[in-house]
Amino acid sequence: MIKKVAVLVNGGDAPGLNPVIRAIKKTAENNGIECYGFIDGFQGLIDNNYVRLDGQKISSGLIDKGGSIIGSSLNTIIFHYKVTNPDGSTEYKDVSDQCIENIKNDGFDCIFTLGGDSTQKSARDLATTGVNVIGVPKTIDNDVACTDITFGYETAVAVATDAIDRLHTTAETHHRVMVLEVMGRFAGWIALESAIAGGADVALIPEIPYDINKVVDAINKRKNDGKKFSIVVVSEGAIPKNGEASTYVANIGEGTGIMTKFSGAGDRVAKEIEDATGMVSRCTTLGYVQRGGTPVAYDRVLSSKYGAKAMELAMEGKFGVLTIYKNGRIDSVSLEDVVGNNKQIGAVEGGTKDSNVRFVTMDDELVKTAKDLGICLGD
Repeated sequence: MIKKVAVLVNGGDAPGLNPVIRAIKKTAENNGIECYGFIDGFQGLIDNNYVRLDGQKISSGLIDKGGSIIGSSLNTIIFHYKVTNPDGSTEYKDVSDQCIENIKNDGFDCIFTLGGDSTQKSARDLATTGVNVIGVPKTIDNDVACTDITFGYETAVAVATDAIDRLHTTAETHHRVMVLEVMGRFAGWIALESAIAGGADVALIPEIPYDINKVVDAINKRKNDGKKFSIVVVSEGAIPKNGEASTYVANIGEGTGIMTKFSGAGDRVAKEIEDATGMVSRCTTLGYVQRGGTPVAYDRVLSSKYGAKAMELAMEGKFGVLTIYKNGRIDSVSLEDVVGNNKQIGAVEGGTKDSNVRFVTMDDELVKTAKDLGICLGD
């Protein structure tokens, strides 16, 4: 029987983090289990820095609160962790032994890891050492393997859709092409769903390398039909045919598990459209606006389900798993399935196109719907 559990958050923030923490905490409270939160993710686990959550004021009023009350860390690979030495130099170390020792000495019966593919890779690696771990899929990108949806995604789609609605009026008033760049890394879920919801004319996603000539043809056809404006949604990881995504090398270190940073995809598309059509084209990049703020009702409920299920699994003694949403219900799957073939302990492949992430497939209903609606996908 478990008596004491802890929650930690890793990776970028996503709407719904606090509702998950709340659900884990409340389910623990109602079953007489102590619940704690490590401050700033794996860094808190390394430093043994944590706070009590059950019965505490800090964990009240969380259902509608964005961000994470216990912070987060972008360092997600504890077996290959970026450490700053006293002299200011940095190096990568395996800090897993320190984490395991702290968990054992503090008497934690289970650690809940809230994060994306990189975090869940570390959770799986930690589970192989005998630590009781349960993961909860967190990312606005909706790209965690084995689950149909991650918490935070629907809020990000709602924010992007609202932006499209607002850009529509400017585009129509000034007869312009308005390009909206959204997040998503190597997966096009946000771009595709928000394009459908917002009535966009073009949607460019990483899974379908685009031909800019096809995009230009679609915009010119609208212009010839008397429609003097167009809306284009571009995923940050969109790739032109025979080209590469717009990226830069971030000075954040491989220990974060994020090897590629995207920048400029929307600006590139806007310039190419303007050069080819003569229509004024402007790009708006949503950026971190998609990750912050109050979660929509759907994410509040989904997060509550995920958190409650995670605590239920712990009480049932089912560890080394990830809570998932599949076929309309909350379930769980082994973390071994989540990492796929990325089995090497401490591998830093999380957050790259080679990770075991969930991509948009060509037979997905969203792709079919977009094509039925006449949305140009650049193919």
